[in-house]
Amino acid sequence: MKLAVFDFDSTLMDGETIDFLAEPLGLKEKVAIITERAMRGELDFFESLTTRVQLLEGLAVETVDTICQNLPFMPGAEETITELKNFGYKVVVFSGGFRNATRHAREILGFDADFSNVLHAKDGQLTGLVGGDMMFDFSKGDMLERLQALLGVTPKETLVVGDGANDRSMFAHAETRIAFCAKEILKKEANIVIDKKDLTQILAHVS
Repeated sequence: MKLAVFDFDSTLMDGETIDFLAEPLGLKEKVAIITERAMRGELDFFESLTTRVQLLEGLAVETVDTICQNLPFMPGAEETITELKNFGYKVVVFSGGFRNATRHAREILGFDADFSNVLHAKDGQLTGLVGGDMMFDFSKGDMLERLQALLGVTPKETLVVGDGANDRSMFAHAETRIAFCAKEILKKEANIVIDKKDLTQILAHVS
């Protein structure tokens, strides 16, 4: 068995889920600035995540789901996942974003599992609180180690793809480390860099 792990926002999906969610509140630009700084490694991921989610307080869950069901996927996303599965990979998504988005994407793109965060809601509206598997800078690396142990997969049999600073922890546990349209902080830790928005370019590096 081999394991391929993808980040979601700005990797499988063309954009940042939380930025799209902030748009109906008129806060997209404010949230996007924080997101960008976090992805460059200038802010602690946990603090930046909780700060941004607080700004979403009061947003209707129905609106959240509608937005998450209409996010634009990166060119080549479905084809790449299908081909990786044909090559014998288990394909998993780790996202510092939200289950509302990753679960829907799983139905469309066909990856095997997703680990992300949960937006808390009460009476049909977001409370501004968040929790889940991917809250910290170290979360993706920690989860990858657990999955490798569970599946009996080594770092040599592991491929990871990401774009931002919070993907660094999972890069530490994989032999094939792909920085996809990534921030400089992640490119430095990658052994493959792809700067074109076409996920099928990953397939040239798959064995």
